[in-house]
Amino acid sequence: MSYIDILGQKAKACKKDIAFASTTQKNDALLEIAHILRVCKDDIIEANKVDLENGRMRKMSEAMLDRLALNDSRIEGMAKACEELAQLDDPVGEVVSGSTRPNGMKIEKVRVPMGVIGIIFEARPNVTVDGAILCLKSGNAVILRGGKEAINSNKMLADLMRKAVERAGFSPDIIQLVEDTDRGIALDMMKANDYIDVLIPRGGAQLIKAVVQSATVPVIETGTGNCHVYVDASADIKMAVNIVDNGKTSRPSVCNAVESCLVHRDIAEDFLPKLKERLDKHHVEIRGCELTRQILGPENVTPADDDDYATEFLDYIISIKVVDDMAEALEHIDRFSTGHSECIVTESLFAAQEFQKRVDSAAVYVNCSTRFTDGGMFGLGAEIGISTQKLHARGPMGLREMTTTKYLISGNGQIRELILVRNEE
Repeated sequence: MSYIDILGQKAKACKKDIAFASTTQKNDALLEIAHILRVCKDDIIEANKVDLENGRMRKMSEAMLDRLALNDSRIEGMAKACEELAQLDDPVGEVVSGSTRPNGMKIEKVRVPMGVIGIIFEARPNVTVDGAILCLKSGNAVILRGGKEAINSNKMLADLMRKAVERAGFSPDIIQLVEDTDRGIALDMMKANDYIDVLIPRGGAQLIKAVVQSATVPVIETGTGNCHVYVDASADIKMAVNIVDNGKTSRPSVCNAVESCLVHRDIAEDFLPKLKERLDKHHVEIRGCELTRQILGPENVTPADDDDYATEFLDYIISIKVVDDMAEALEHIDRFSTGHSECIVTESLFAAQEFQKRVDSAAVYVNCSTRFTDGGMFGLGAEIGISTQKLHARGPMGLREMTTTKYLISGNGQIRELILVRNEE
């Protein structure tokens, strides 16, 4: 029996306990997790220091180290996410729709847990908590597989959460961590159809592609974020600078960060120097088109090619292109976007409406930062990822997206009669 088989059997054995648990029981477990995270924050930070030191030895970028790092503030954020989830409505049992058929039969469509959810992710230990608590509140058991970069942090977090749910009366096996970081184990997880009902990858393009191509378990695909801001001719320049700067520099290592800025030709000479001045404070590398280089000076801008426009940098790098009009901006976004989040900065109502209508992404903004594409910011509590696919879920995946539905049919003896149709001569 393989390592994943053992974890899968444990999850399968306890999935009904969490599926049929009351909202109060699940909320009590969430509050226990919040409590233990706060009480043991020093232990968490010590474990995380080991991962950070190993990351530095592996020459991880500063942006990736930022994704990996835990501190008092981020641990408090995890604890608050638990408390916020406890305040949200329980999706399990929610009646999505209902009707009574002409024969008197009553049909209800209700939300139910998926069962056992597998989550494969990279060097973000907060995902260990986000994934576990979302699965808990939505009535699912979970098997978590994080990257080797965060293994010490993940072990500590998983151990603490297992203790917390056990105190709340659940089997600790409703939350399990894959502690073997060998890639072969991850492949076994992708093919564990007997145990895992759905698999959710969360990470960079290579991870997501590998899971989608290799998994036989059904996959909900969370997408990479090659996000754009288009600065229209009518844009408020100060607002546009603030939005692009926030999108690029507030946390460049996340999927809702801005990677590319498109600027209308009529406003480029006024806007671009002001944007560069702001981005220079964070030492952002600019890769731009020829007109961008002329405006900002060729010594300040690396020539951009299609690879740059197609790249999710996850770093202090941004691509910039000057466009003739919104039609060219839309064509550029349609070509290079990953369907995550796009923004227009404009004072034109017509331009705003056209942009939101024509851009085919999960989240389309007018005059606000793409950094808001987040379950917490959308009022969903924690989220397991941003889905860029169009089946089952799209956009931030919160509690409801962690459930499926089934039909409940009630009657009083109705039977389906066979109706014979005689062919006419």
